[in-house]
Amino acid sequence: MTELNMLAKNSTNNLLRRDVRFLANILGDVLLQQGGKELFSVVEKIREMSKSLRGQHSASLYQEFMDTIHSLNPEIRYQVIRAFAIYFQLVNIAEQNHRIRRKRDYDRTAGESIQPGSIESIVRELRQREISASDVSSILEGISLELVMTAHPTEATRRAVLDIHQGISRDVMQYDNPMLTYREREMLRDNILSQVLTLWQTDELRDRKPKVIDEVRHGMYFFDETLFDVLPEVYGELERCLEKYYPDEQWHVPLFLRFGSWIGGDRDGNPSVTSDVTWDTLQMHRDMILRKYDGSLRALIKHMSFNTNIVEVDERLLASIEEDRNQIQLVTEEPWRNESEPYRVKIVYILEKLYNTRNPECTDPQLKYRSVEEFLEDLRIIDGSLRKHYAGFVADMYTKKLIRQAELFGFHLVTLDIRQHSKEHELAMTEVLQKMGIADNYGDLSEEEKIALLTNLLEDPRPLTSPYIEYTESTRECLNVYKIIMKGQREYGRNCLQSYLISMTTGASDLLEVMVFAKEFGLYRKDADGSIACTLQPVPLFETIDDLHDAPAIMETLFNIPAYRNSLNSLNQVQEIMLGYSDSNKDGGVLTANWELQMALESLTATANNASVKLKFFHGRGGALGRGGMPLNRSILAQPPHTLGAGIKITEQGEVLSQRYAVKGIAYRSLEQATWALITASVMALNPQSDVNQHKWETYMKDISENAQNKYQDLIFRDKDFMTFFKESTPLPEVGELNIGSRPSKRKNSDRFEDLRAIPWVFAWTQTRYLLPAWYAAGTALQSFYKNKPQNMRTLQQMYAKWSFFRTAIDNVQMALAKADMQIAKEYGKMVQDQQIAERIYKLIEEEFKLTSSLILQITGQNEILDNVPIMQESIRLRNPYVDPLSYLQVDLLKELRATRDQGGDDTTLLREVLLTINGIAAGLRNTG
Repeated sequence: MTELNMLAKNSTNNLLRRDVRFLANILGDVLLQQGGKELFSVVEKIREMSKSLRGQHSASLYQEFMDTIHSLNPEIRYQVIRAFAIYFQLVNIAEQNHRIRRKRDYDRTAGESIQPGSIESIVRELRQREISASDVSSILEGISLELVMTAHPTEATRRAVLDIHQGISRDVMQYDNPMLTYREREMLRDNILSQVLTLWQTDELRDRKPKVIDEVRHGMYFFDETLFDVLPEVYGELERCLEKYYPDEQWHVPLFLRFGSWIGGDRDGNPSVTSDVTWDTLQMHRDMILRKYDGSLRALIKHMSFNTNIVEVDERLLASIEEDRNQIQLVTEEPWRNESEPYRVKIVYILEKLYNTRNPECTDPQLKYRSVEEFLEDLRIIDGSLRKHYAGFVADMYTKKLIRQAELFGFHLVTLDIRQHSKEHELAMTEVLQKMGIADNYGDLSEEEKIALLTNLLEDPRPLTSPYIEYTESTRECLNVYKIIMKGQREYGRNCLQSYLISMTTGASDLLEVMVFAKEFGLYRKDADGSIACTLQPVPLFETIDDLHDAPAIMETLFNIPAYRNSLNSLNQVQEIMLGYSDSNKDGGVLTANWELQMALESLTATANNASVKLKFFHGRGGALGRGGMPLNRSILAQPPHTLGAGIKITEQGEVLSQRYAVKGIAYRSLEQATWALITASVMALNPQSDVNQHKWETYMKDISENAQNKYQDLIFRDKDFMTFFKESTPLPEVGELNIGSRPSKRKNSDRFEDLRAIPWVFAWTQTRYLLPAWYAAGTALQSFYKNKPQNMRTLQQMYAKWSFFRTAIDNVQMALAKADMQIAKEYGKMVQDQQIAERIYKLIEEEFKLTSSLILQITGQNEILDNVPIMQESIRLRNPYVDPLSYLQVDLLKELRATRDQGGDDTTLLREVLLTINGIAAGLRNTG
């Protein structure tokens, strides 16, 4: 790095430190004003001691620190917790703003150089490789990425708090404006102070569990605030770069990057997601997007003062206005007063039609848009006319973006997926077939018998259900979902609902059951000529290690059933398959899960190729490291390039939504990097390259994975005391009281490990600073290959240097090790009633932690964990002294609360304090669940 670059880097880092100090000082002012010198002094004392302990551990200082923590009276303690928790919220804002600043600084000072990971960098690379324009078009036609928002309960931040964060973020960014006067700067600081004060006086905790519709609104927030504008900007940048490097071509990039959602459609284990809720969700999506178009058109009309006394507009525009006049009576809009401004006249009619489209009482199809294509046609008429009288610059600035928005969001905003547990379909099918006299107990049939029966039912045109037959409530609800899907597709278009995900898929019959129910409501139809029309795809979700092993055989069975295979004819020969990262990790540990998922991708791709089927893999990644979490661009590049197939889907869960999409600059950079990664992976797929040693490495990795699974399951499944240790040493029971999601934390009312959802499992371990699911057993597994032989270590180092799969796995493990803290984790063991259990299991974990850390450093050649990502290393180092007090306080509070509850009492104030520490630690460690 040159001296100039070093100076620039230090300069930008100084700006981050400036912002953190600035916000911390403002928080200090608020503490002084709200709690007086006593609160301010206590917070400062704890902060300084925690920082000193991190610098150099001292037994006497540690004791003084713990005495200070223990001696806090409840009122001060509550405020201290809030002070540290809000500090992290402010630090997160500063870091997000700094990411935007670094991007802008790069763009401003780079001159002719281009930022790595940008859209321009990959388009320039395509040109330098002499890839032709037609081949670039083929690449763009072949790529597809759908980011699917879910309501998984790991977002601990309320909407009201997010709104305050937005305001603080905007004002802190303004602080960089060199044009500000001294007085304006002072006013800006006062405004930020008022917002931090508002944050201090705003309750971070929800007073009730959110309803599903609340979660739907939360997901829509990101479209309203950022994505409606940012997504078309990503397309615009790609087209700009293509026109720059391939100027002889006309470019309109196909729709390769979109958003989907589970929120309002994911009913697996959540009885609150009913068919009525799904319908309400579809209506809310439609209402929002039509309102967004309304707002855009009202802004557009201000720029459309082109006058026919000066310019000659397209005859198509004038003809469309005449047609509108003859068909539409303006009720909600005033006719445009100046007839010589035809664009404004036209937009008034478009606004009236949009209002009628949104109004359920308007039933005349002539008065509204029957589809987004009709709306697009009007927009394209305006755009084409502008270009005809050489106003192309204006069209590029305004109408081009609106056209892209309509192409992306349609009249449905976002594609909603349905998800349900396979057992629910089996129960409903059992009842339906029993009442029709077809099978006495379908659920007792063998898998082969189920497949034969369901295949016959798909071939049989006769209905299975009747409105005159009484079904149980659960079966009625199961059937109603398909009615809603059919109704939604008819009214809002096929794109509003396309995929039906089946949790815990264990056999081909799980998909065939969904197909039979789809047939019942017209979503699967065999026509007289024998062709099959299908508008809903059943999507298997393979979650556990055993399910991943069985997946290829299950799909092969389905592809060999004509009634199923032929349904893909109307779905472009594409089969979607979802792979679960959370449950596979919970089932087998981090290394085994990653390896088994890699093998499943390979074997499923081979199975599909044999059947001439294209696969779209849906990667169910969580936000946390223990659930497959990583930056979006890395998660794309982590897939073997040849498995990209017909595109990929990736879940965007919980806290990831606000971290990536709450701020426009961050949202843009995240989606830009995803675009770069997607095109990069496609180019790699066209030119596959692998090390000659990779086959040998895969053999080694298979053995490493098996040893990792054995070590992991020895503790998690086979140690009789482990579940006692887990429940008593983590805030698992209290996490369920945080009111951060509408869905229960368990699939059943059961204390079995198998019925615990992966999300609270990972969340609880993160709170205790163990982060165990993200690294445990890796050390033993790597040691089983290393065996202290230098030549074996050289092999592991070569695998890390040259094999992307292994490097990604190792880097994820070291990220978890960096965030873990065994000294603080040990404090949580003090809550275990049997201290012999606590000490024994802690020692097992600590030994594995030390072994894993040592081997990671040898493999990577680093001196310290995360030397390869110094920015993240520094961020964790700076955050830890402020997270530590919250951890110690949490242990004290949990002990006190549990002692109270063991005696039959309760204390709502204590519970609030516990929940505040959970929020604060989540904010401090970022990727929490």
